[in-house]
Amino acid sequence: MAVETRAEPGVLRARNAVAVVFALNGFAMASWMSRIPEVRDALSVTPGELGRMLLAISAGSLLALPLSGTAVHRFGARAVISGGAVVTASGLVLSGTGAGLFGSVWITAAGLFAFGLGTGLWDVSMNIDGAAVERAIGRTIMPRFHAGFSFGTVIGAGVGAACAALGVPVVAHLIAAALLAAIGPALAVPSLLPAHDEPDPDAKSGGGILRAWAEPRTLLVGLMVLAMALTEGTANDWLAVALVDGHDVPPWLGAVGFAVFLSAMTAGRVGGTVLLDRFGRVKVLWTTMATAAVGVLLVVHGTWLPLVFLGAAIWGLGASLGFPVGMSAAADDPARAAARVSVVSTIGYTAFLAGPPLLGYLADHVGTLHALLLVAVLLVPSALAVPAARPPREG
Repeated sequence: MAVETRAEPGVLRARNAVAVVFALNGFAMASWMSRIPEVRDALSVTPGELGRMLLAISAGSLLALPLSGTAVHRFGARAVISGGAVVTASGLVLSGTGAGLFGSVWITAAGLFAFGLGTGLWDVSMNIDGAAVERAIGRTIMPRFHAGFSFGTVIGAGVGAACAALGVPVVAHLIAAALLAAIGPALAVPSLLPAHDEPDPDAKSGGGILRAWAEPRTLLVGLMVLAMALTEGTANDWLAVALVDGHDVPPWLGAVGFAVFLSAMTAGRVGGTVLLDRFGRVKVLWTTMATAAVGVLLVVHGTWLPLVFLGAAIWGLGASLGFPVGMSAAADDPARAAARVSVVSTIGYTAFLAGPPLLGYLADHVGTLHALLLVAVLLVPSALAVPAARPPREG
């Protein structure tokens, strides 16, 4: 991607707005994830039951993702981001009250379904608009948007850890987070680029989506994103719980370990753009996959807590670039970006569908901590799909 030294003021405003939208999405996500150990205790569920409950997030996301590309073409990224944020906030409120006030797994799961539905819409639309800004600027910046997401997760996890340490009720914390998640995007979206006006004649009829599902490169990119989404998503869902259960730390320290993972992932996304422009997508992705596997092994087998937290940081660095690079690869052709990003996101989010119950099932048999080893195992065959992410011009 050619480097341009100047960008129009409107593009720069759009860049900043996209970063804010990504950060708010991450804040909403981590606000929920940081309180999972306490929600688990409040509902008195086993790891397997927790995994099945978390499945509701993935079910909502997978319902939204295939429709998101068409929705962006029809209504624009701005409207889909705003609508997705409101649904996400509603899900946070419902899940918080379900766990904190009613002690009901079903109400909590209903809230998580709405949360997943909203984040699915929000996720695809912000990636489509981010790809439009990346093309307008003329250099690799998508990982930095995802760094904005990670920065938001760091803030969300930090606030969650503080709330847990201070005894702030889960419901109060999540209602406050929901207000920010609903209002913030509405203030940012007027500055976004109109990313839905790329010429794809099949988009409104849905033919573009169906055609994208038949493209080998798009499917391979999706498989790579699937593995990296599992690498990232497993930490989101299970790292804090695994630290509490496997290393006997208090819930607030489990949230701190999760924040360490997120901080490292943020750093990897900020610095990764330089590596991608210098060494290319394939070499960088293979390196980060190996790094993530090493981090998982340290988290599971570390016997000294600082070493375990170092493993969480290494895991975060390794997980940092797979998802954003996959989104950039899916959006290499602007005319097909919405359809392909929707397909790749749908495949990737299958990890969030399969991951929680699979990890929960393993945790019931081998313990939550050792169940994390599944991530390191699956990274090995998924490395074979990485060359599909190479830009066509490097073909």
